[in-house]
Amino acid sequence: MLDLNRLMMLRAVSMHGSITAAARELAYSHSAISQQLGLLERETGAVLLEKVGRTARLTPVGLDLVRNTEAVLTAMERAETDLAASQDQPRGVVTVAVFASIGRSVMPAALRRLSHEHPGLDVRLQRFDPEEAVLQLISRHVDAVVTDSYPGTQLAPAGGVHASVIGRDPVRGYLPEGRFDGSFEQLRSVPWVMEPRGTASTQWALRVCRELGFEPLIAHESSDVLFHLRMVESGLAAAFLPDLVVHEAGSALVPSRHLPSDQHRGILLLTRMGAERHPALTAIRDAVAQSLTEYVSGADG
Repeated sequence: MLDLNRLMMLRAVSMHGSITAAARELAYSHSAISQQLGLLERETGAVLLEKVGRTARLTPVGLDLVRNTEAVLTAMERAETDLAASQDQPRGVVTVAVFASIGRSVMPAALRRLSHEHPGLDVRLQRFDPEEAVLQLISRHVDAVVTDSYPGTQLAPAGGVHASVIGRDPVRGYLPEGRFDGSFEQLRSVPWVMEPRGTASTQWALRVCRELGFEPLIAHESSDVLFHLRMVESGLAAAFLPDLVVHEAGSALVPSRHLPSDQHRGILLLTRMGAERHPALTAIRDAVAQSLTEYVSGADG
């Protein structure tokens, strides 16, 4: 019978691209991981890894084994979900990764709601950028992720992750006051502030600008969207800003009529496949959805 811990080590090498990175993630030494993977190869009678420079690449047999490991983990998640469903109330410790703006604006009210409705549930938050949060979920360091998703970008990573939509947050374009006179040609030279290149929000923003017929001049990059807002307020840059961030800051900024005003980002709850119906995670999803609705309604009012 194959050893699940060794299978998890192989999975970690697949996720992180090297034995060194897998060892760091799992808090083992490099030699311990190598020894255990050697034992796994002897158990299977197959070569599972091949070195490519400083990285380790799984062979086709190794990839198949990881896919089967994902199926085993999903079955385990479903078994835990069925067991939890037999209890009267959700209970236990649940760790949730959140991104900054919803962590500040919505999650305190969601936690307060959960403490009243499900006193046996101990929800603990950790702040991560969306891309890192997904890795934390797959690596089983957190139980769920509240994240965002932009139109035309990948909703959630393929394999092992389930995504459910909690709500929507409008995203509007803002131009710096005094830096734009309304001509399309000047729009090409306006400096922009965006999140780091490669992030879903920036991929989406670039597509929106290109569909309007111009390539934005990205002068500033930061994952802090509140910084984006301050740059617009100071007349230094243009930005696409979610309503959650604008409302939280109490800003009087007015969206530009020259940029789209009908765009939204989705607010999602990510769980590991098989755990999506877990009573504790269902309670958290409902509390966040209700708190998000109340926050948006209060801001609009």
